[in-house]
Amino acid sequence: MYRPYYRRNLPHFQPAGATLFVTWRLAGSLPQEVVARLQQETDFVRTQLDKTDNDTLRTQELYAEYRRAFGRFDQELDRAEVGPAWLKNEELARLMVDSLHHRDGKEYHLLAYCIMPNHIHVVFAPWIDEHGEPVALERIMHSYKRYTAQQANRILQREGEFWQHESYDHVVRNTDELARIVAYVANNPVKAGLVQRRDEWPWTYVNPM
Repeated sequence: MYRPYYRRNLPHFQPAGATLFVTWRLAGSLPQEVVARLQQETDFVRTQLDKTDNDTLRTQELYAEYRRAFGRFDQELDRAEVGPAWLKNEELARLMVDSLHHRDGKEYHLLAYCIMPNHIHVVFAPWIDEHGEPVALERIMHSYKRYTAQQANRILQREGEFWQHESYDHVVRNTDELARIVAYVANNPVKAGLVQRRDEWPWTYVNPM
């Protein structure tokens, strides 16, 4: 069921018709003390944003701080030296890519993604269903994570938690921000030092739009 706002450990906000930037990671990919610190930073800024008029200067400042908080979280993932990096496995990376494209045109319009060794960035616009409501982010994430976790564990011949339960999502506010976020996603492997140019990374996609 579509809910414009729901909460687990982090708040999640999905206005009707919104384009979303979503990041999720492998279970155990960051030390718990790092997660707690980053979550506290991000949750505080997000809570302040929910209380603030979108036309004020303070909103712009809070969005800038939210981007910085997310940037710190992503940087921690990029440089993580402990924890699983199963998505380096080509078969698993292909599984993630195929599963994203399988849902394109059914649950969302896929705009961009990047499969990193221990996390995934995706930009998409949830599809509008027969009732005129967007497909719920909660439903999209549950379906994707459940299927890919089952298949990945089978490939790895393991049992147990594959994905971290929580994901980080951000509502894209306008076309300028969309362009910035898509560029950020596409350049993540370069920023992380995995390749010299973004077209060298095989697990990045940008919809020509």
